[in-house]
Amino acid sequence: MGLTSDKTLALTILFAVLLFVGTVWLWPRLARRNWRAVSGRVGLLLVTQVALFACLGIAVNQAFGFYASWADLLGRETDQGVVVDHVAGGAGRGPVQVVSTSQVHGVSGSGPRATGQVQKVDIVGRTTHMATPAYVYLPPEYFQPQYRARTFPVTVVLTGYPGTARSLVDKLHYPRTAQKLARDGRMRPMILVMLRPTVAPPRDTECVDVPRGPQAETFFAKDLPDAVHAHYRVGRGPGSWGIIGDSTGGYCALKLAMHHPGVYAAGAGLSAYYKAPVDPTTGDLFKGDGRLRDRANLWWLLGHEPAPNTSLLVTSSKIGETNYKDTLKFIARVQATNLTRISSIILDSGGHNFNTWRREIPATLQWISGRLSDR
Repeated sequence: MGLTSDKTLALTILFAVLLFVGTVWLWPRLARRNWRAVSGRVGLLLVTQVALFACLGIAVNQAFGFYASWADLLGRETDQGVVVDHVAGGAGRGPVQVVSTSQVHGVSGSGPRATGQVQKVDIVGRTTHMATPAYVYLPPEYFQPQYRARTFPVTVVLTGYPGTARSLVDKLHYPRTAQKLARDGRMRPMILVMLRPTVAPPRDTECVDVPRGPQAETFFAKDLPDAVHAHYRVGRGPGSWGIIGDSTGGYCALKLAMHHPGVYAAGAGLSAYYKAPVDPTTGDLFKGDGRLRDRANLWWLLGHEPAPNTSLLVTSSKIGETNYKDTLKFIARVQATNLTRISSIILDSGGHNFNTWRREIPATLQWISGRLSDR
């Protein structure tokens, strides 16, 4: 049973309940003052508390999608994607392999022409040789005959760290929200490419090209767009791609839009921060390269390099988010530039969690849709 399985959670809860009942039942028998009775009481309390903490941990992981599997939790996720190239006519091999398909749940209708489709894929970067799983949402129009010659705008959607790509589908409901907004005429149909920024697990690369290490920024700025272009009908112009992320993914989205405005015409950071941290999860990201460290700092970027021609969206909450004051300062700093455009969503209250981001996602998708073209 997987880490995110409902059966795993149910069995863990059942085990904890049985231990609690057993502790109550056996406690009178362990009331003596000898070492065996004391050891029994200590053991029962310890095992029961561990079981309760396991229940809580598994439930929180299911709610927030921190880890996708036991291997991911233990830092043993090292399997690379399998490359299958695709060319016209169905022969050949390409950087995107479709592993499975499913319909978009929570919307009326059946079949991809009515609800769209979610494809689980493996993507391999041809220049960085980095591999990552992802989910691709294709809107209903992608499958309808009248749109067979049309290209679609693309938005890359990133989780936080460590995060799971599946949480963007099941917990944050990006495909369902995009389908409903497009159906209601509130945004244009677009393709969503959903993945986590951790493309060299378990390391948190902060979307940095690490010297003599993972080239994460190049993967997102070059390899990912090239792979998607090769496999799907997407716009190739500089105005047809956007990027959204939450937390770590939000920082990556803002940085990629600012570093590569010719690739990403718009970037939205939900609960983002503005400077790459260096901690045990990241390791040494910069290897003494001061220039690389500075460019990973969005404050430094705004003060020392020409303003990028891109659109940015930042979000925060007056109560519940630690980035509120920094976000206001960032907005003011961007407003002082003469080219970069800035928008914001500021909630009265909301924590650093899925519930807050679900409240911000509809408006964010509408915002980014209005800044992308089909070509």
